[in-house]
Amino acid sequence: MASAAEQLASNLNFSTFAKAEDLKKRLWFTLGALLVYRLGTYIPLPGLNPAAFAQAFQGQAGGILGLFNMFSGGAVERMAIFALGIMPYISASIIVQLMTSVVPALEQLKKEGEQGRKVINQYTRYGTVLLGALQAYGIAVGLESGNGLVNDPGWFFRISTVISLLGGTMFLMWLGEQITSRGIGNGISLIIFAGIVAHLPTALAGTLELGRTGALSTPLILAIIIMVVAVIALIVFVERAQRRLLIQYPKRQVGNRMFQGDTSHLPLKLNTSGVIPAIFASSLLLLPATLAGFANAATLPGWATTIVGALAHGQPLYMLFYGAMIAFFAFFYTAIVFNPKDTADNLKKHGGFIPGIRPGERTAEYIDYVLTRITVIGAIYLIFVCILPEILISQTGVPFYLGGTSLLIVVSVTLDTVAQIQGHLIAQQYEGLIKKSKLRGGKRGR
Repeated sequence: MASAAEQLASNLNFSTFAKAEDLKKRLWFTLGALLVYRLGTYIPLPGLNPAAFAQAFQGQAGGILGLFNMFSGGAVERMAIFALGIMPYISASIIVQLMTSVVPALEQLKKEGEQGRKVINQYTRYGTVLLGALQAYGIAVGLESGNGLVNDPGWFFRISTVISLLGGTMFLMWLGEQITSRGIGNGISLIIFAGIVAHLPTALAGTLELGRTGALSTPLILAIIIMVVAVIALIVFVERAQRRLLIQYPKRQVGNRMFQGDTSHLPLKLNTSGVIPAIFASSLLLLPATLAGFANAATLPGWATTIVGALAHGQPLYMLFYGAMIAFFAFFYTAIVFNPKDTADNLKKHGGFIPGIRPGERTAEYIDYVLTRITVIGAIYLIFVCILPEILISQTGVPFYLGGTSLLIVVSVTLDTVAQIQGHLIAQQYEGLIKKSKLRGGKRGR
C-alpha cells in the first residue's frame, strides 16, 4: 500500500495544484498563522531582566526547561509571552480524556456525537485556563526568587505575568483551532512542530561547529547523520503500520433484490498512543534534576544528590526508568483513546462481525487481545527510538533537539499534513471529473 507521500508524488502536477484554489488558501493561512506564532516567541514578558534570565537559563537548559523550550520554539529561553506554549492545553486534553473514561456523565457526552464533543472541548478550555493560571503564577514566583531576574518584584509583576502567559496560551489554543478548521493539518501539532523545526538549523550548526573545533570527529558526525536518517525511516514505517482485522457483513435484502455481504477491515495502529508516552516520561524524569538545579546544592541532603546524579542523562538508572515509563504510558494512553467494548458494540449494531468470533463480548475480548499484543511492539519501538538518541546525546554532547521525542513529533506531524494535502488534491480531481460528467450529460440532453 502506497503511503500518502508516495500518492502525493504520483498525483501532484502543477496544473492540479494551480486549480486547487481552496488548498492554496489553506496553505497560505497555515503559513501566516505559524509566522504569527514565531513572532510571538520574541515578545518578552514585562518587568523581566532579559540578560539576567538568559544567564540563569543556561544552567537549566539540560533539564525540563530545555524540553519545554523545545516545544515552545525557544520562548522559554527568552521568557516570551508564549513561554507556556500549548502544553497546558495538551495536559488539560489528556486529563479530560482520562475523566471521560472514568466519569459516566462525560462518557455519555462523548457518545452524543458532535454536540457532546463541543461540550467536552469547552471543558478542556476551562481546564486549560486553570492549569495555565497555576503554571503562570508558579513561574512568576520562581522568577521573583531569582537574583536580579525581575526589575520590580511584587504583586503587580505577578498579575501582569499571569495575564501575559495565560493570554499567550489561550491565543495559541485559538490559533491552533483556526489552523485546524481553516488551514491544513492539526493546528496544535503544527505549533509544536514549528517550534522544533525552528531550532533544527541551530542544532545542526552547533553539531558542525563541534566537528570543526575537533570536539566531534568526522566519522562520528557521519554516523549521527546516518542514525537520524535510519530513525526517521523507522518512524515512518511504524507510524504507517497497521494490524487489520477482517470485518464481515451478512447478506441483506432490499425490496426484491438480494445484496451480497460486504467485507471491510478494522485498522489498529501499531503505535496507537503516538508521541504522548515519550513526552510524559521525559517531563517526569527531568523534573528532579530541574528542582535540584533551582535549589542550593549545598542544602541538598546526600540521598537527594545521589538520586539526581543517578537520573542524569546516559546513566543506567535513567535509561531503565525512561524505558519503563514509556511502556507504562503507551499502554495507559492506548487504553484511554481506544475502547474495544465500544468498537465491538458498534460492529454489532451495524451487523458486522469478525469471522470465527461471536459478536459482542467475545469480539471485544478478541480486539483487546490483539490491541495488547501490538501495543507491546509499539512500546518497544518507542523505547528504542527514544533511548538510542539519548545515549548518543549523553556520550557525544549532540544538541538536545536531535532527540527521539523531537524526531517523533516532526515525522508524525509531517505524515499527517502530507496526508491531508493529498486528500484535498484528490477531492479537487474528483470535483473536476464530476463537472466534466455534468457538462457531457448536458450536451447529450440537447
